[in-house]
Amino acid sequence: MSDNGKDIPVVRMENIVKRFGTITALNGVDFSVHRGQVAGLLGDNGAGKSTLIKVLTGVHTPTSGQIYFEGELVDIPSPQVARAMGIETCYQDLALVNQMSIARNFYLGRELVRRIGPVRWLNVRGMSQKARDALRDIGIHIRSPNEKVGKLSGGERQSIAIGRARYFGAKLLILDEPTSALSVGETRKVLAYTQAAKERGLGVIFITHNVSHVYQAADTFTIIRHGELVGTYTKDEVTEMDIADLITGERER
Repeated sequence: MSDNGKDIPVVRMENIVKRFGTITALNGVDFSVHRGQVAGLLGDNGAGKSTLIKVLTGVHTPTSGQIYFEGELVDIPSPQVARAMGIETCYQDLALVNQMSIARNFYLGRELVRRIGPVRWLNVRGMSQKARDALRDIGIHIRSPNEKVGKLSGGERQSIAIGRARYFGAKLLILDEPTSALSVGETRKVLAYTQAAKERGLGVIFITHNVSHVYQAADTFTIIRHGELVGTYTKDEVTEMDIADLITGERER
């Protein structure tokens, strides 16, 4: 282990088991992500990848197994605790409010307020300016911070969600199907934002069924099938075709 702690994963999940009654959704899965690394998490629908992430983000309590965050054994009983630890998730639906502005969405749950005595009100101007500056600082340019999120394209919405997570000090960024239903151009932008997050030292989990997209972005590929770990591979160990075959079971680990 190095003195600066870079060899310690941001998160390490060991022997994770999750049962729902008589159904075993996860059976002894190991998964880890380091700082400055994009870890692809792949599997067919129902493979267990979403359940694994819900265990990591406090939505589900594991039946057994351990989770270490920055080298410390942790209990994550809720999404609020996960977020306070520095785990941010950009879900497929992005958890953005269409009728609110970019600035309001950027500060959602962290609103800036002004206070005079017992009276508080939203600092709309401050949020607009800071959101614009924060997004520009990380390479995301917007037309206006007051524009409604519902008018943005899918790629622009993804950029806001990723930028928000990075700005507020996330240590681990989880991207759930980030390129789903995006055009080629917008997909390239999202992959570029993912690379930028990696370069700023975040650990990134890239969940997808699109092998081509994750192969461009990820450093490692963890494949789950029927709730069990198939394996974790580096890019020099597998091709896109290898990954597709491992997902479907046409190739064994």
